[in-house]
Amino acid sequence: MPSPSSPTHPATIRSTAGFVLGPTAGLAVWLAPLPLASPAHTLAAIMAWVVVFWITEPIPIPATALLAAAAAIVCGVGGAKEVFAPFAHPIIFLFIGSFLIAEAMVVHGLDRRIALWVLTRGVIGESPARILGAVGLLSAGLSLWVSNTATAAMLLPIATGILGALAAARGPSTGAVSPVSWRYSTGLMLMVAYGASIGGLGTLIGTPPNLIGKGLIAERLGRDIGFVEWMGFGVPIVIVSLIGLFGLLYLLHRPDVGSLDGVGAYLAREREALGPLSPGARNAAIAFGAAVTLWLMPAALALLLGPTDPIVKWYDAHVPEAVVALLAAGLLFVLPVDWRSRRFTLSWQEAERIDWGTILLFGSGLALGDLMFKTGLSEAIGRGASAWLQADSLWAITGLAIALGILLSELTSNTASATMVIPVAIAIAEGAGVSALPPALGACLGSSFGFMLPVSTPPNAIVYGSGLVPIGQMIRAGILLDIAGFFIRWGALRVLCPLLGLI
Repeated sequence: MPSPSSPTHPATIRSTAGFVLGPTAGLAVWLAPLPLASPAHTLAAIMAWVVVFWITEPIPIPATALLAAAAAIVCGVGGAKEVFAPFAHPIIFLFIGSFLIAEAMVVHGLDRRIALWVLTRGVIGESPARILGAVGLLSAGLSLWVSNTATAAMLLPIATGILGALAAARGPSTGAVSPVSWRYSTGLMLMVAYGASIGGLGTLIGTPPNLIGKGLIAERLGRDIGFVEWMGFGVPIVIVSLIGLFGLLYLLHRPDVGSLDGVGAYLAREREALGPLSPGARNAAIAFGAAVTLWLMPAALALLLGPTDPIVKWYDAHVPEAVVALLAAGLLFVLPVDWRSRRFTLSWQEAERIDWGTILLFGSGLALGDLMFKTGLSEAIGRGASAWLQADSLWAITGLAIALGILLSELTSNTASATMVIPVAIAIAEGAGVSALPPALGACLGSSFGFMLPVSTPPNAIVYGSGLVPIGQMIRAGILLDIAGFFIRWGALRVLCPLLGLI
């Protein structure tokens, strides 16, 4: 395989083709005699160019999103204030605050400490199945609160360390010291990546599509889904998906040993090397705990006092999720690590390392989604798709939305996928005269998939770079997981939406 910088590398060929295909697609749509009003027609041309650029990535995905927003203003689709307003949406600040908390956890090793604490529990021992399951639980559990990229990056060295310890233990007697030849190695690596992507479905801050869905649903449908309400359907989906993931990976990559001798000692040494809890890790835990407590508070108050109590209403109005994230993140800049030298839990240099590209992409996604509604483009696409696919019932449309989200997430980032699919799903549902909430949620949840290729998600790319995951094995497991995930998400929404009052 050529290096990524080589002109013959598939990624290089794809990006080079994008420079030509993107403008060509935009020009073709602009010249086509489509039955659209002028603003919608112009936006369709911009979106055609954007979709090709997002898939081929000739320039960074966030840069494409920013250029698309600027192009919409230049071409008269919307005014500057209208287009740029979503960049100051409250959800943007929820993103910023949660990213800062996650960064502090990474900087002070709190995430690694949690991971090693879980893996050294006696019940796990050196059983291959239990270690595989524990890594999946860790990956999913951490990505409920930390980005899937950070989760995979943190767990990768732990997983490779487990395999290295096993290689050292097996080497003298078997001569098989290379984990590359073990099918269990591939399964463990895929568990790290897939668990991180699945876990993000469970909370609003787990993955960008969740917040895109929340924002578009609130703007278009007038339905604000709260933190606990999201967990009401998100966490069950994560649990069922993890069970399916474990069964799939264990069957495909069954270990050839009954015990991973030496792994327990390795993990114990790693945990011991961390030493006592540092002031920074303690402060990061305080900030994280404060955020989670305040995010869960509305549901607790409503349960104790009733949803119409004045205290509950005051809390909802004055302490929304975005404010909680910023207040908790603010603690990181005032809780000291060393008061004498005025060192605090998080410095601004460390804060600058959060994923600003995703934040900009998210703002652009909200802006483009809003323009698709206002110009009528999403409605036109929805009517055409509904007529072509003959999908007119609520759960047929929901299934279609999930499938579209999964398909696009294999080709581009989950944020870009959600930006394109959620408005269309809402428009199709509204055109068919059915509730748009389940289809919108289906599109959102489907967009967080991307299991087939290294380029589908950052966690996939991270574990593929370890050299322990053959591309054919990733594609095989990814296809099966996509299919299983479709039915899990569709079935979960079919059961949980009526129970939770979401239709």
